Amino acid sequence: MEFSMNCLNFLLGVDAGIVVAIALVVAILGIGGGIGIGILIYKSYAKKTVGGVKEECERIKKDAREESKSYLKEAKFEAQEEKDRLRKEWEKKSEEHRAEMVRSEQRIAQREDQLVKRELAIDKKSDAIDEKKKQLENKERELDNIEQELQNAHANMLAELEKVAQLTQNEAKDILMNELIETVKRDAVAKAKEIEQKAKDEADKKAKNIIGLAIQRCAADHASEIAVSVVPLPNEDMKGRLIGRVGRNIRAIENSTGVDLIIDDTPDVVTVSGFDPVRREIAKLTIEKLVSDGRIHPAKIEETVEKVKRDIEQQMKEAGENAAFDANVYGLHPEIIKLLGRLKYRTSYGQNVLNHSLEVSYIAGMMAAELGADVKVAKRAGLLHDIGKAVDHEVEGTHVSIGVEIAKKFKEQRNVIHAIEAHHGDVEPTTLEAIIVQAADAISGARPGARRESLENYVRRLEKLEGVANSFEGVEQSYAIQAGREIRVIVKPEVVNDEATTFMAKDIAKKIEAELEYPGQIKVNVIREVRKIEYAK
Repeated sequence: MEFSMNCLNFLLGVDAGIVVAIALVVAILGIGGGIGIGILIYKSYAKKTVGGVKEECERIKKDAREESKSYLKEAKFEAQEEKDRLRKEWEKKSEEHRAEMVRSEQRIAQREDQLVKRELAIDKKSDAIDEKKKQLENKERELDNIEQELQNAHANMLAELEKVAQLTQNEAKDILMNELIETVKRDAVAKAKEIEQKAKDEADKKAKNIIGLAIQRCAADHASEIAVSVVPLPNEDMKGRLIGRVGRNIRAIENSTGVDLIIDDTPDVVTVSGFDPVRREIAKLTIEKLVSDGRIHPAKIEETVEKVKRDIEQQMKEAGENAAFDANVYGLHPEIIKLLGRLKYRTSYGQNVLNHSLEVSYIAGMMAAELGADVKVAKRAGLLHDIGKAVDHEVEGTHVSIGVEIAKKFKEQRNVIHAIEAHHGDVEPTTLEAIIVQAADAISGARPGARRESLENYVRRLEKLEGVANSFEGVEQSYAIQAGREIRVIVKPEVVNDEATTFMAKDIAKKIEAELEYPGQIKVNVIREVRKIEYAK
């Protein structure tokens, strides 16, 4: 209303825009009327639409009710069918359970019947056993009576025999035993004489065969050990230079030294062959000097050989003097000193003879001091006992006989000569010093490691001894100690108990006796040890 008044005042106040103002008023009035008419039309349409919606809702609700009734009927029908199916299954399971119960009852009844039958059978057997027991008791009583009757009869018989023989039972036993012993002794003596005579008849023949076979088997190896030396060369060209033009150098070396040179396909070595150890040493040193010098021709070879000979002679003299000084043996002839030095280049079974002679001298001196014998004679004889080996390649005879001749030649004492002669049993020792030298020689040569062959046999015997112990079940480790005189066997404590160790020690000892050959006796020591270790943290 206020807006209309304002518009009117404006129209009145403005003359130029009357027409426009009227038009605006008419337009505004038309818009307002249109809006009102539209509202009326909308309300009428809305009433019609709401009525249709309500009808549609009623129809849907009605259809839903019909449909829910149909679903309800179907659900009731399905529930009834599921109920019938479950009832049938339950009835079927109940029937099966009842049948199983019936079968179980039948099995139990059968077992009860079987148990009853077994009880009846056991009762019958028990009755039978009782009956047999009574019968056995009766038989035992009968046997006791019979045994008592036999004992009485035996006693009566012995009493009658004693009356007849007029001897007691013990006296008769002694007489029979003595007669049996005398008979066995006579038979044993006769058999022993027979065996001894047979052994004497066959001993020489078998001994010769054994020695011949041993020499045949060992000759080649022994010859290669004591008659060959090897000289290394810097290269293969040196072999050609040692041979020389048409072999003049090698002939010069062989003629000057008295040995044979073997130059073969073996790379970078030349072999010196000869039975004289001094000549082999001279040839070996000559070749080494020629190779290091490089000038190899006959004149140089002869010059070198002479120089080496002088050096070797000086070394042998010094070695002999040192040996005599070390052994505390004085007053030896200068030639004997030289022969002692030659033993430096002599070996026997892989053992250096000069060192062996010194050992024998030391041992003989100690033994003589303990036994109250002449220490000086014992040490002197021990040092000179193998002096014959210095020239046994040049002089015929055994080293014992050669040594005796040398000692006599240079006026040695009679006791010393006798000890040299008797140290291998060629003659019977008649002095204590000779026996001492003989024992000292055996000790030096037989100790483990002294000689190559003895060392091999020694190691082999120890290995066999340990092998016998290791062959028993439950043995963890074994050690042969004290040169094979004791074997210590460590067993597994979880396998061998304390009681079994005693039997194992006896079994090992029996097997050693049956399988091995050894001097003296071997102590078998079986050790079982249990250790428990814990740590405090």
